[in-house]
Amino acid sequence: MAFFTSEYECKIDAKGRLVLPAKIKANLPESSGNELVVRRGFEPCLILYPMVEFKKIYSKIAGLNEFNEEYRKLQRNFFRGSSVVELDNTGRFLIPKLMLSYAGLGKDAVVVGMGNKVEIWDPVKYEEHLISDPDEFSKLAQKYLDE
Repeated sequence: MAFFTSEYECKIDAKGRLVLPAKIKANLPESSGNELVVRRGFEPCLILYPMVEFKKIYSKIAGLNEFNEEYRKLQRNFFRGSSVVELDNTGRFLIPKLMLSYAGLGKDAVVVGMGNKVEIWDPVKYEEHLISDPDEFSKLAQKYLDE
């Protein structure tokens, strides 16, 4: 199982390639090989999955009843926003142009380990989505971790 943590400042080159931080790359499962899946996040960011982790989600969404309208909407929006990418020998991968645009990514990015996946953010948007009030963070932790 993949285990990603921490946050890293990264650069995106003029061709739209991002180099994965060494600690993220080191935690990729060997079974994923060089293939990863990048998809649009629910917030304005991108989510990067090792193939083995994406297949777990894929199975759940692909297995939904196609005769249910809400399920079809979920499938359509989930799969249209997903793309298989490959790491090159230097640990870079090409982010599709539509995805760069969706996340508002330019030259700078913040890569955030999120357990079994990685988020890729524009630095300004990332800061806007963080909790700045320690009390709010504490209350959320208590609410969801004390269950």
